Amino acid sequence: MERLKDKVALVTGAAQGLGAAITRRLALEGADVIATDLQLDAVQQLAAELAPASGRQVTALEHDVADLDAWQTVMDVLREQHGKLDILVNNAGIGSIGNVVEETPESWRKVHAVDVDSVFFGCKLAIPLMEQSGPGSIINVSSISGVIAGHNMAAYNSAKAAVTHLSKSIALHCARSGSGIRCNSIHPAFIDTPILDGMGRGAPREVVIDKLSRQIPLGRVGQPDDVAWAVVYLASDESAFVTGTELRIDGGISAQ
Repeated sequence: MERLKDKVALVTGAAQGLGAAITRRLALEGADVIATDLQLDAVQQLAAELAPASGRQVTALEHDVADLDAWQTVMDVLREQHGKLDILVNNAGIGSIGNVVEETPESWRKVHAVDVDSVFFGCKLAIPLMEQSGPGSIINVSSISGVIAGHNMAAYNSAKAAVTHLSKSIALHCARSGSGIRCNSIHPAFIDTPILDGMGRGAPREVVIDKLSRQIPLGRVGQPDDVAWAVVYLASDESAFVTGTELRIDGGISAQ
């Protein structure tokens, strides 16, 4: 229960789905967590429930991850409240359905701003703070869509693939600097979160999940904790020799 005892973590996109599950697991494993999201009410509710359950400090902040100034504000809060940062989880992201012809320039730019620019901003500002307090771990949430392309996911495929390679570049930079900071990307396949609601084009949710499950060798979609436990491992000292890698949490779909 204390794999992350006394560490300080920042999780973006924490209001629901993967972000909420990751925040919960990090706190229950002993970390103080800054949980951020555009949906302030939802992330405040999560913090109010989780702080007494975990006995840790859980702080909710409103945060537009595509805004560099907003990132600076979050870093200022971290410095004031904790004076350090050990774990950064760049989880916030959005998707878009559309092939290269159908995708609009506006949607293309928005997906890349939220899914890629946010990772650049977060790492750019977090690394100097991490360096002040010793070894740290950055976990960037990519997707199996950053490995396996789809004909109708041009913007999302591009953005998540960019997160993968950016993570490797960050890992190599941190290794060369001798900071002790590690950086890895994780690649979930279909996970049972609200994001699945937009994949059915009007079909009932159970029909969508059944269809997606048939594509997974393990025969089911993932659960949020399947991803959250992977984040706990990468955030902990158990993964001290793991950096610059892609952890695929995909039920075997990429092995086919």
